Amino acid sequence: MSKYKVRIFLPFIALLGFCSCNHTESNVKTVLNEVLTYNSNNFQDDYGTHNAWIEIFNKSYGSVDIAGYQLKVSSQPGDTIAYYIPKGDIQTIIKPRQHVLFWADGKPSRGTFHTSCVLDTLKNNWVGLYDSGHKLIDEVVVPVLGKDISYARVRDAAKEWEIKGTDDKHYVTPNTNNLTIERNEKVDKFQEKDESGIGMSITAMTVVFTGLLTLYILFRCVGKIAVGLSQRAKDKSNQKFVEELNMKKEEKENKSVCGCNDEVYAAIAMALHESMGAVHDVEKQVLTIRRTSSPWSTKWNALRVIPQRK
Repeated sequence: MSKYKVRIFLPFIALLGFCSCNHTESNVKTVLNEVLTYNSNNFQDDYGTHNAWIEIFNKSYGSVDIAGYQLKVSSQPGDTIAYYIPKGDIQTIIKPRQHVLFWADGKPSRGTFHTSCVLDTLKNNWVGLYDSGHKLIDEVVVPVLGKDISYARVRDAAKEWEIKGTDDKHYVTPNTNNLTIERNEKVDKFQEKDESGIGMSITAMTVVFTGLLTLYILFRCVGKIAVGLSQRAKDKSNQKFVEELNMKKEEKENKSVCGCNDEVYAAIAMALHESMGAVHDVEKQVLTIRRTSSPWSTKWNALRVIPQRK
């Protein structure tokens, strides 16, 4: 039974190993893109000198930090020189589909991009790029080249290499695309068919007016929809307000206790007021005080009466 299981799982293990190898290859994001060994009158470094250079290209669509990577150069077996790309420099982050140059001048004290490696102009040069895990990710053997002639990929990150700088069609491209398209076939064909430019003008005006008309219709429709929604919300609010008023009015009119309305309540209040606060005439156990004209009940009668002279 165990042998049967082993026979089943061995092909799966082999398949996983194959997939992992392919996945590792696809994860390579930086490649050696162009090398110039004999710089006589080509690109200058930041010190204004002409030195050999090595171009690295980020073929991915995300930024890659090559700090910790290694550049190794060898012109003969046993003399490999390694340059460790230092960490802490923000310029070692290569943006998507961009290039970076390393000067092979043997003067690393000049900066991050000045290597300790030197390329031999009279011999073939092997150049290797290692990642931070000391794993070889790309390599190239540069043949003997003349002055200001580079060995570069046909296109950025392409598999094929070619010699550049021998004619105007294949020129050296430091820190830029290896293949530059100078002409657009579609534009050239359109120019051949429309030499005067009338067709281009008509096309441009048609596009502009069509865009303006579309925007006018769009804004008009949106405006009408917005006004309609606003009016609908307003009408709904007014209807709700009127319904609330009518409801309050009905509650006020129909509000009653034991079938009595406001007039009955007013009559009951007046009767209570009369019964509790009015002057009483003749009732039991109620003292009635009534104003009278008796001489004993007035103050002026208590005063001395002056006799009148006749």
